[in-house]
Amino acid sequence: MIRINLLPHRELKRAARRRQFNFMLVAALASAIGVAALGQTLISARQANQETRNRYLEQEIAKLDIQIGEIKKIREQTQALLERKQVVETLQSNRTEVVHLFDEMIRQLPEGLYLKAIKQSGGRVQLQGYTQSSARVSSLMRNLDASPWFEDPKLVEIKAATVNNLRANEFNLSVKQTKQQAEGEDKGSQS
Repeated sequence: MIRINLLPHRELKRAARRRQFNFMLVAALASAIGVAALGQTLISARQANQETRNRYLEQEIAKLDIQIGEIKKIREQTQALLERKQVVETLQSNRTEVVHLFDEMIRQLPEGLYLKAIKQSGGRVQLQGYTQSSARVSSLMRNLDASPWFEDPKLVEIKAATVNNLRANEFNLSVKQTKQQAEGEDKGSQS
């Protein structure tokens, strides 16, 4: 029988398989590194693209914030103008009230009663003055109550006083002024 030694042949096959394994290992590592580098490149590109978009959005948001600030200023100015307009309209509508107040006050004052001060705060009118008798203050209160321009007269105080070496009564009363339109104003607003 012939004996063949297969050991060198097996050694050669093992060496070839090792070379093939090492080659495949190097190829797998190279392809893994290539895939990782490609993935990193793609991720970096997407991240740079997203950062560019974010910067653009931040710039646009800053522009919008400036525009919102301008809009707020315009609204504040508009509100201030509307408030001024309202004040002017109120003054325009109330400008004749003082005239009616003095005119009606003169008509309602009884003889022997003198006013030293008239003070208006809101809808109330404070009257201070002197009279020869308390009955004339009562007469003034009745006249004011009957007037269409006044209502709710209230006597605050009446006391004895001396004016120019004459005995008199000093009084203090308040009356509410009503909101009415004069006849001329009614006709003017209807036409």
